[in-house]
Amino acid sequence: MSTPTHHTDASRLVPLIPALTRRARKLARSRAEAEDLVQDTLLSLCQRLHEQARIDDLPAYAMRTLGNRAQRGWRQTPTQELEEDDALILPDAHMRLDCADTLAAVATLPTPQRQLMELVAAGETSPRALAMATGLPLGTVMSRLARARAKLRLTLDAE
Repeated sequence: MSTPTHHTDASRLVPLIPALTRRARKLARSRAEAEDLVQDTLLSLCQRLHEQARIDDLPAYAMRTLGNRAQRGWRQTPTQELEEDDALILPDAHMRLDCADTLAAVATLPTPQRQLMELVAAGETSPRALAMATGLPLGTVMSRLARARAKLRLTLDAE
């Protein structure tokens, strides 16, 4: 006399529990959430096996089920509603002062260095693009930028 198929199939899940638990702990925010994730995955797998669904690679299918359940949990995580006070972002006074000091220091550089640093401040950071924009040789751009940065460091460190 043979045992019912679903008991035999469900027993195939027991060896997967340690690997599922390790993976769940990496995906979950807490140990309790990881345990719930493993339980939900095992219940789902038991149901699939009870339905006699064909699963070619049970360990891989179990890991995929666990991952899908974790993602579903992330999507269902409630978001906190923004309050009116949360919408206001106060400016960072220190950062603004640092930027103002830096721009003031750039203004004191010799004209060739200042022009390059102004292009950098405007967003152009590639020496090759700076050379093309100014018509200067790449080596000249690199040396002027190096001298400008060194002078800015000295000026800003002195302040």
